[in-house]
Amino acid sequence: MLSYAITMRERNRCPHHPGYILKTLYLLPLSLTITALASILNVSRKAISAIINERKAITPEMALRLAQAFPNATPESWLTLPRNYDLWQAAHTSSDWKMVHAVQNDFYQTTEAIAAH
Repeated sequence: MLSYAITMRERNRCPHHPGYILKTLYLLPLSLTITALASILNVSRKAISAIINERKAITPEMALRLAQAFPNATPESWLTLPRNYDLWQAAHTSSDWKMVHAVQNDFYQTTEAIAAH
């Protein structure tokens, strides 16, 4: 947990929203419209528009559809984008999580000893 907090503090710039990635790396270079991509993915235009305009995240089902349409990206990579974006946002918009203290090592040693018996 400590290493995560340190990593998030070291990253000064927010990762791009998945919609930005979808727009700049796929739609624009391929001259695809939101309507065309929605048709390819067999989803509503509204669903794609919400992602492109950074109002919605990519769901696991959408990640599968995107990976099917764009085979150079995996479903896991599509799901990593919103995770990184959301974690950065949480780490930089709230400081409440910084008030949590690490559990003492004694706790883990006691738990391991109980589990061994």
